[in-house]
Amino acid sequence: MKNEKVIRAYSVEMRAQVLEDNTKEISGYAAVFGDVADIYGYYEEVIARGAFDGCKFRDVILCINHDTEKIPLARSRNNTPNSTLQLTVDERGLFVRAKLDTERNADAAALYSAVERGDMAGMSFIFSVAEEEWKDMDSDKPQRTITKIAEVYEVTAATFPFYEATTLDARGKESLERDFKALESARAAEKDALESAKVERMRKLYKTRANLGI
Repeated sequence: MKNEKVIRAYSVEMRAQVLEDNTKEISGYAAVFGDVADIYGYYEEVIARGAFDGCKFRDVILCINHDTEKIPLARSRNNTPNSTLQLTVDERGLFVRAKLDTERNADAAALYSAVERGDMAGMSFIFSVAEEEWKDMDSDKPQRTITKIAEVYEVTAATFPFYEATTLDARGKESLERDFKALESARAAEKDALESAKVERMRKLYKTRANLGI
């Protein structure tokens, strides 16, 4: 469903490292191209290569388990070089690098420790869909391909994996309902398209018969 806000999580490896200026940094992929995710048995989903082309990164925050009520641990405004959060799209997906203030922020210190120890090893992100494609709508598990992402709002360090190959998730009831509505919307759109095509065929047939005097 276009313009919906979506949460997806990936269990890729996250890294914790100390930079030359003693700044502590974590990094990992918030999104990975091509991986197939089973969305609670409703449908399968893939983020297509090129989905971030033209995507907006106007104001993106880093949180833990999508807890946006707390102070962000890093932030990117228009992805400028001096932002504490850097986002890069490469051949694999959306790569995230964040500088953490572990000395003055207890949550940042706890996150860095969890990543360093391997207790937290995945990421998730919140984004809005601009373009999508559906296929196999008459099957038990249609496939949705997200071809364009309009904007990214938040990236998160997440605890539990959702995608087998890449994702961690903090999905709740609201996100689940959005996924179901996306499928229902796609099915309704396909049904409307089929009905419109049927009406158009009947109209052409009627016109042809009228022209032939049948």
